[in-house]
Amino acid sequence: MLDPAAILEKTGLCDRTRAEEVCALARACGQTFLEAAVAERYANEEELLRALARVMGWPFFAGDALGAESAVLALLPTATVFRFEVFPVALESDALRVATADPFRPGLADALRLAAGRPVRFALAPAAEIARAIKTHYGVGADTLDQILRDRPLEIASEEALFDKNIDEKDQDASVVKFVNQIIWEAYQDGATDIHIEPQENDLRIRYRIDGVLHPTPVPPQLKQLQSAVISRVKVMAGMDIAEKRLPQDGRMGLRIRGEDIDVRVSTMPTVYGESVSLRLLLRRSGLLGMDKLGLSTRDEALLKRLITRPHGILLVTGPTGSGKSTSLYAWLHTINSVDKRILTVEDPIEYEMPGINQIQVKPDIGLTFAVGLRHILRQDPDVIMVGEIRDKETAEIAIRAALTGHLVFSTLHTNDSAGAITRLVDMGIEPFLVASSIEAIVAQRLVRRLCPECRRPRAMDEEMLDRMGFPRALREGHILYEATGCKACRGTGYRGRTGIYEILVMTETLRSLATARQPSHMIKTEALRAGLRTLRQDGWEKAAQGMTTLEEVLRVSEEDEALTEN
Repeated sequence: MLDPAAILEKTGLCDRTRAEEVCALARACGQTFLEAAVAERYANEEELLRALARVMGWPFFAGDALGAESAVLALLPTATVFRFEVFPVALESDALRVATADPFRPGLADALRLAAGRPVRFALAPAAEIARAIKTHYGVGADTLDQILRDRPLEIASEEALFDKNIDEKDQDASVVKFVNQIIWEAYQDGATDIHIEPQENDLRIRYRIDGVLHPTPVPPQLKQLQSAVISRVKVMAGMDIAEKRLPQDGRMGLRIRGEDIDVRVSTMPTVYGESVSLRLLLRRSGLLGMDKLGLSTRDEALLKRLITRPHGILLVTGPTGSGKSTSLYAWLHTINSVDKRILTVEDPIEYEMPGINQIQVKPDIGLTFAVGLRHILRQDPDVIMVGEIRDKETAEIAIRAALTGHLVFSTLHTNDSAGAITRLVDMGIEPFLVASSIEAIVAQRLVRRLCPECRRPRAMDEEMLDRMGFPRALREGHILYEATGCKACRGTGYRGRTGIYEILVMTETLRSLATARQPSHMIKTEALRAGLRTLRQDGWEKAAQGMTTLEEVLRVSEEDEALTEN
């Protein structure tokens, strides 16, 4: 039997007396021996494991070194791998080499030997590396699915047996309930904004959208067998009809993870291989941002602060879904919110509850639409009105009437750039002179991924390549451009988090004249450029020059500006 105190002494990190004190501390605090040793600051986890591996003569694995063939993975039951947090590395003669972060765990060697049916030899690796390897090679929730398929094969066909709304999740040791919870938990841990459950011909694919980019998450191959059960569980959680599989449905649910309230919007869509399910995770804390957190340049922040304190008019934010429009609106409201202003909003959904602001949730099923809510808001004596989105002519007309009668109106519109918002409103049927006289400014925005500060590295200045991209020569002197590489901290993507790039079009008399004359958006934008408009791409170039993002990211989100931003 391994003597932890004796082995710790042999590492030279402490003497025998201190080693025995660590063992006593671990027993008293309910910690593992290694947790207690790290807590006593003899070494960090990796240094301690390396020292133990040297003393014991065991292999040590770090970084992305953990991996194994499928035949080796099959030698240890999935439930055992997850329960003991170990990873089978290789088959050596007749013995199975297993990586662990805690070889002193009582009964570990015997349990692994019985589960594998053969002798077991240890290797050491940090706990985080083992967890990452388990997720990569076995898939999220593999132990749950393994037990479901083994213990309850007949119940899978009966959705009613598994999906009672009164099911007590705390009593479920292994169920589809637990598996769905694991999927949502993983997405939350990874900072995902969306979860997509997509039936394919031979498997059920699950992808997370992280920092605006989709990433597949490893799942067990047997998940396809539980496709109907998993989708039905999500529909039950969202209050949807599990019997209806032929038509699209929308639902929502509220979750609490680590004390944080999360709203989840759920959408289902019938496809050729089953229902595709999308979950949008809305973290309520994400709305509480000051304008200094949006990624605005000093010039743009000062300009916007002047605009959002005007007494009347419309300020629009444009961009595609997921470009941070709602976050910007919340930041504006947060900045101007005070006891001497009456602020009302009409939203769908209310992503963040803001103290001191009267917020209305749109409910189309009972007739409370954006237009209806906005019409009645005008009778509430507001100073500032925020409309979540202008979707139709009626909403646009009421918003314009509010702006022309002394109210400041914030809203969003789905257009590619700032100038396109003017022609979009005219296309809705709004008279051009009303659009020209009511709009004060239009902000187009996108989100670009931030470079990971841990692994970014300078890139060589290839002048020919920069010329082809259109990167301004004025920004090449005195600046360092970086490229993404990838590390453990950023999950190998090279990026962590996002920031905004902006294009702020302020209406001038010349632009109002062009709008009234129904001039196309490219002519309006050309005139705005003459007046000093900085496009999305130009703002992106500046952020790339500051080392915040990469040239590729700027190109990815601002392609529509290419013709207007040539050197």
